[in-house]
Amino acid sequence: MNDSGKKTEMTLVAGAEEEKDPYLIALGERLRALRSRRGLTRKALARLADVSERHLANVESGVGNASIQFLRQLTGVLNCTLAEMIGDETATSPEWLMIREILRGRSDRELAEARTALSGVFETPTSERARRQRVALIGLRGAGKSSIGRMLADRWVVPFIELNRHIEVLAGCSVAEIHALYGPNAYRRYEFRALEDIIGRYPQAVIATPGGIVSDPATFNLLLSHCYTVWLQASPEEHMGRVVAQGDTRPMSGNKEAMQDLKEIIQSRTPFYSKADEVFDTSDMTQESAFLALDDQLRSVALPKL
Repeated sequence: MNDSGKKTEMTLVAGAEEEKDPYLIALGERLRALRSRRGLTRKALARLADVSERHLANVESGVGNASIQFLRQLTGVLNCTLAEMIGDETATSPEWLMIREILRGRSDRELAEARTALSGVFETPTSERARRQRVALIGLRGAGKSSIGRMLADRWVVPFIELNRHIEVLAGCSVAEIHALYGPNAYRRYEFRALEDIIGRYPQAVIATPGGIVSDPATFNLLLSHCYTVWLQASPEEHMGRVVAQGDTRPMSGNKEAMQDLKEIIQSRTPFYSKADEVFDTSDMTQESAFLALDDQLRSVALPKL
């Protein structure tokens, strides 16, 4: 090969190096580290996992785009999880891995106890009495969080706070604009900051939270640790009917599967909503009767000491 040909080849190699995806490079490095930790050669790993050694070499060098099935075959041999392979934070150190192993296979009750214990170690302590002085209503839109929450706050003579309105004050724009301009991750950051601010400023309050607050574990943990939470339930049909009755027809507009989508949202969020201290079903109840019944239910356990 003449000098011109060598230069062309070197240029192509350099270009390929520059075009490597940083994530694939990191994936390859983690794979090599896991293989080394198990004391396996590349050939041995390929044979045991029944994968192509050449493809394995490409993945390890950061130029191979591995499929989920390919990675699953490797994890079976390397005795690790997909999370550890792809770089989840909970697999980045020996301590994380050992903590995960302690928690593996535990029941929901045991995991809840572990979460509470960890919160006590790392979060600012909140007495149970102080926690019960803030009542936070959670649940989907249309359950009555704002209307019933405002009535409870008036009865108990404490501030009523809608978390979304507080988010808008911090952001200086509407929730819709936050999503449109900055995206959902920015909204979650504002949501966490707004809740922190409310907890710091209001020792007593009734708080109406957005339905999706359970989607962010950090924010939901903060809520559970510092507020007495009540899950306001309603049937899917009532949720939908109340939203439409408020003049918002968007849930049904152009969406024939709207009701099915709503049921799937309820199903996916139920395990999180069920972490609440209290559950109250507003189905088939007028606003006034729901308020009176919830006030009676909470009178002996939460904020009101009348």
